[in-house]
Amino acid sequence: MEAQTREFRAEAKFQRVSPQKARLVLDLIKGRGVEEALNTVAFTKKAVAPLVEKVLRSALQNATHLAQEQGLDVDVDNLYVKSAIANEGPRMKRIRPAPMGRAYRYQRRLAHIAISVAERAQANGLVQRVEEEPAKKAAPAKKTAGKKAPAKKAAPKKAAAKKPAKKAAAKKSAKK
Repeated sequence: MEAQTREFRAEAKFQRVSPQKARLVLDLIKGRGVEEALNTVAFTKKAVAPLVEKVLRSALQNATHLAQEQGLDVDVDNLYVKSAIANEGPRMKRIRPAPMGRAYRYQRRLAHIAISVAERAQANGLVQRVEEEPAKKAAPAKKTAGKKAPAKKAAPKKAAAKKPAKKAAAKKSAKK
């Protein structure tokens, strides 16, 4: 039986950044090794990058702490970013002065950033998945071949529709 891989998580809630802007940085580190992800975030010019780095380091510290506390055998060098998400938090409603005594409302968005790291699975599992994929791709190819046959039957109808257009052009030239 396979040993379950443990997932370690860290969150930063109510951060003053738009979730859309946070996702730009989080998408850069998804699936990467922890060391590579830290290097990527360190050299990213986005303003949210230091915050993402802080959460990633926290997830790494959670992994080492829980591994020691629970007696787990976790290889820190083998950890990777399993998921990195930015969910929307509550919005702060604000008012901006506008011309002629009016006021425009706008919203300050907040984000909940969550990063989880886990150990990479053994290479044996990856090899099996690669072998299964070509068998699945062969079945949809047959379905697409069946869809092409009705398209050939529709072609004569289009040719018939073009003939009245030629007659209409001939009638217009005759009237002139």
